[in-house]
Amino acid sequence: MSSDELDSEVQSGGRSVVDWTKIVVNVLLPIGGVLFALLIGAVLLVMLKADPIAAYAALVHGAAGSVFGLTQTLVKATPLLLVGLGICIAFRANVINIGGEGQIIAGAVAAAWFPLTFHFWPGWLLIPSTMIAGFLAGAAWGFVPGILKARLGVNEILSTIMMNAIAVQLMNLLLQGPLMDPAEVAQGTFLAQSAQLPHQVWLPRLVPRTLLHAGAIVALALTAVVYLLLWRTTTGYRIRAVGLNPDAARYSGIRVPVYQALAPTLAGGFAGLAGVGEVIGVQHRLLPGLTSGYGFTGIVAALLGGLHPFGLIPASILFGGLLVGADSMQRAVQVPSSLVTALLGLVVLFVSGSALWTQRWAARRGARR
Repeated sequence: MSSDELDSEVQSGGRSVVDWTKIVVNVLLPIGGVLFALLIGAVLLVMLKADPIAAYAALVHGAAGSVFGLTQTLVKATPLLLVGLGICIAFRANVINIGGEGQIIAGAVAAAWFPLTFHFWPGWLLIPSTMIAGFLAGAAWGFVPGILKARLGVNEILSTIMMNAIAVQLMNLLLQGPLMDPAEVAQGTFLAQSAQLPHQVWLPRLVPRTLLHAGAIVALALTAVVYLLLWRTTTGYRIRAVGLNPDAARYSGIRVPVYQALAPTLAGGFAGLAGVGEVIGVQHRLLPGLTSGYGFTGIVAALLGGLHPFGLIPASILFGGLLVGADSMQRAVQVPSSLVTALLGLVVLFVSGSALWTQRWAARRGARR
């Protein structure tokens, strides 16, 4: 984006002017990327002598053709939405947060340790306290690369990826030591998992006999909070100003390093909440591999949603449906699991590519102005 666009927003008091051309480009290009990825996937299915129509029908039916499939789609969409909200904040400040996986793990570890330590607390106090603990743990994990970028100019892509590896090893260490289930130790099995969390910290189920939990409502409420933060507060305006043009923001008196550190910190907090939801809403214990790639898929969901909190809601549901429906497609047409992985990778590739093209289009448009 050019400094002229930022200056125009400054002159309007931070109020964004609706640009329908930009909205159409931001919405249609990612959708086109998804459709093109599915088209290439159909070609691959034909090469494997599978019926692409039957395969995609199975994908849609598995994701939304039953109560179980629909609720599972929403269960998968919930952590994607939370991670994506953090990505929206970070990317708006032009901070590339690739550390969602590590931040989810940090929040999950806190969500397991806190209720196991304070198991005698009542549920009305334990649940929000656990969420706060998970948010703070994820925020701390995002603060480290944020402050390194703001103060020392360290590339945040490298630092967040390294923080992911540290988080994985830290979780493995804890699950083989202090957080290991005492029952596993007593039986001599030494399975790497924590003890089951006390029942009063379990999130209520929204639909009986499904995994859909109240964390989905929390995620929707936080979507509105993030929107208000970014577009209705001074802090959000400064975050966006730093992302649009840090030089112009600095000239206008904004402390750029502060907001470069704040954005990934908030992003880490939301990713930490995603880890909390998986622990107290789905698994009810800390297990290895609980992230399921949400930290990376959430980035693509955020790009598909145009880095807007409300656009992120349908994007998260779409990717949640792809994750759930892909398993049904694999069983229905007997295709290798590697094809399902390739299909999801194609979606990621083309959505990311459309986001890059959108940025270049916006830059050229700003230059012409």
